[in-house]
Amino acid sequence: GMFEPVPLGLGAISVLLTLWLAHRMDVIDHEGHPIHMGPRALLYWPWLLWKIITSNVSVAFAIWRPRLKIQPQVFTTQASQPSEVGRTAYANSITLTPGTVTIAMAPDGTFTVHALTDAARRSVENRIMDRRCAAMEGGKSPTPPEAVRAEPTLDAPETTDTPPVPSGKEHP
Repeated sequence: GMFEPVPLGLGAISVLLTLWLAHRMDVIDHEGHPIHMGPRALLYWPWLLWKIITSNVSVAFAIWRPRLKIQPQVFTTQASQPSEVGRTAYANSITLTPGTVTIAMAPDGTFTVHALTDAARRSVENRIMDRRCAAMEGGKSPTPPEAVRAEPTLDAPETTDTPPVPSGKEHP
């Protein structure tokens, strides 16, 4: 290859010109390559990293306490992100945060979430992560807090036709 300043400079100029033209023609696939999220993601990812660290500490304390405060529960919540990429980022953010796992994601944006503790559940119910993830995508969270619906927990009697989620551990 040629590593001289003139060919490298002309190559860089042609790449920038091509990107500018593609952007003006709106031929960039926003779902496949969400470059429009780039600047806002720089604010979201450090916040998410902090949430992961603090949730790790919370889960560790819940496990190390003599009296376990673990209350496994499954509930549904509505995502407010307008695109698949945004909803996937939100589902992954929930799963990356210790104490919560996104079990299922419906096409209408309804997530089924497993929480290890009440605090982990409240961290999803307070909708802060949902609003921040929607803001990263460039939207606002129109979903009210009452969009979170509880499902039966592993320890509570069932009140609906929804079967409990098996925990993998049998209680004596």
